[in-house]
Amino acid sequence: MAPKRGKAKAGELVPASTQPRQVAGKNTPACLRLVPPASVAITIHAKPGAKISAVTDVSDEAVGVQIDAPAKDGEANAALLDFISSVLGLKKRQISIASGSKSRDKVVVVEDASLDAVLDALKKNCNCNS
Repeated sequence: MAPKRGKAKAGELVPASTQPRQVAGKNTPACLRLVPPASVAITIHAKPGAKISAVTDVSDEAVGVQIDAPAKDGEANAALLDFISSVLGLKKRQISIASGSKSRDKVVVVEDASLDAVLDALKKNCNCNS
């Protein structure tokens, strides 16, 4: 029988995959993963139907992104890819949705990018309180 999944209770060890990784002196959140040879996978929690597109949160679980397009006929997915490409300063063809095209929780793959560059661009454009 497979173990139950859920949040760790006080006193339990958290698996290493959910802890921030130390990369080049920075804590890299678990929502960013290096995909060899030169791609980065980003776990994104999309919030369609917002007034403006913005990065709202960069946490271990996911990068929160609000999108100024409705979740209808793939409009929000197209707007998400367009917004992420502008935030990272890359071409749209370098960014694709790997999974979750019909869900708010998505995995976006960025080709020919470094983990540090993606993290720096997301944090620079984050409209979070910290």
